[in-house]
Amino acid sequence: MEKRFHILVVDDDKRIRDLLTRYLSENGFWVTSTASSAEARKQLNNFIYDLIVLDVMMPGESGISLAQSLKKVSSVPILLLTAMAESDDRIAGFEIGVDDYLTKPFEPKELVFRIKNILKRNVSSQNKARREIKFGQYCFDINKETLNIDGKNVYLTTSEINLLKYLANHSGKPVSREELSQKGILPKNARSIDVKIARLRQKIEVSPKKPIYLQTIRNKGYILRTD
Repeated sequence: MEKRFHILVVDDDKRIRDLLTRYLSENGFWVTSTASSAEARKQLNNFIYDLIVLDVMMPGESGISLAQSLKKVSSVPILLLTAMAESDDRIAGFEIGVDDYLTKPFEPKELVFRIKNILKRNVSSQNKARREIKFGQYCFDINKETLNIDGKNVYLTTSEINLLKYLANHSGKPVSREELSQKGILPKNARSIDVKIARLRQKIEVSPKKPIYLQTIRNKGYILRTD
């Protein structure tokens, strides 16, 4: 199943938020939008995003300030939206590590093109940097989608592979039930989710009822603890 990327749009202009939400959704993205940096911070505390589309000029904390603080603690790609005359902001953005920028007004098609290019580079970089995830005596090869313990293969169903792969790509960070359901990793039924998690724990935990690696974080979701 092809991954559905989750985009966070941050812009105080409701018309732009609505336009981008509609257009990006039509192009296969899962979109959340907020009107300020403060609202964006709340969203980022609850969900993991694949890319942020961030306006520079907003009331309260500016987009540059938010991007600067995020780049200190996160590798999430950021695309800045700037006014035509804001060359200083574009330079400042690149200095703090943003991935691209687009000047207003812009064509939505160009935004989608730039987003896809950023995500393609980011996924390629992640795959090269992290091919194997280790936890305890287990080793999960993300590219080959195989799980081994002491050199012996552990059989996983397709749904278990997809779940472990997604958690491995976000290891050390909680992933909510809603996110896993939205991306098609887990079913939406709560009971079915519990069953899927329990079955995977039986294969990777010494004591499934007291998990060490695949843990539940209250009000946050699930997290894979790796070495």
